[in-house]
Amino acid sequence: MSILETKGLMKSFGGIRATDDLTLSVEQGELHAIIGPNGAGKTTLITQLCGTQMPDAGTIHFKGRDITALAPHKRARLGITRSFQITSLIPDMTVLENIALAVQAREGSSYRFIRAAAGIPGIRDRAMGLLERVGLAEKAEMETRALSHGEHRHMEIAIALASRAELMLLDEPMAGLGPEESARMVALLTELKGQHTIVLIEHDMDAVFALADRISVLVYGHIIATGDPAEIRANKEVEAAYLGEEA
Repeated sequence: MSILETKGLMKSFGGIRATDDLTLSVEQGELHAIIGPNGAGKTTLITQLCGTQMPDAGTIHFKGRDITALAPHKRARLGITRSFQITSLIPDMTVLENIALAVQAREGSSYRFIRAAAGIPGIRDRAMGLLERVGLAEKAEMETRALSHGEHRHMEIAIALASRAELMLLDEPMAGLGPEESARMVALLTELKGQHTIVLIEHDMDAVFALADRISVLVYGHIIATGDPAEIRANKEVEAAYLGEEA
């Protein structure tokens, strides 16, 4: 069953079509990777899915509802979250305070001081549970600025989980990570897949082929192939357009 469908998405900048008659179907609970060369239109697709850019033509449906013209905050309320660009971490707050604030925002609690969220038992417990889930519970009381780039990425996953997202849009979560941090991110996403529907844009092909249930290949704004990892590896058009170049 599809949770997300696009039909005929078009978005142009000047004379360049960043998405060109783009049709995509994402199934409930799958990790669906979008790959393609630089300039293929991957980030433009994500911005249209989360609502920060409107398509020139075409439609986007989420759980059967037309959300093409819906504002980003309204899409977020429906359960669509774009990670890594959904928020700015507050560096002088602790890790726990950052996550507690995200939990409180999702729960709709009223509050006077933003640091108070981590002291509310129910919110604190949920925030600690999320930090445990992403492997950062031991660093809960550290200032966020003290964490590594990879740990900040894990924090942002926790914030996405705090929003109770049904669809997570992840734009290059492995960017800038070293081998050990990338391995930890792959392990986390492996745990999350099946529990959440994930659309993943990523240039790390080892990670993509290890994680994805299905892969769509985007070239010049148009999807040239969709299939499971074995089908994509065997696709001659994909190899000529992208994978051969990556190899």
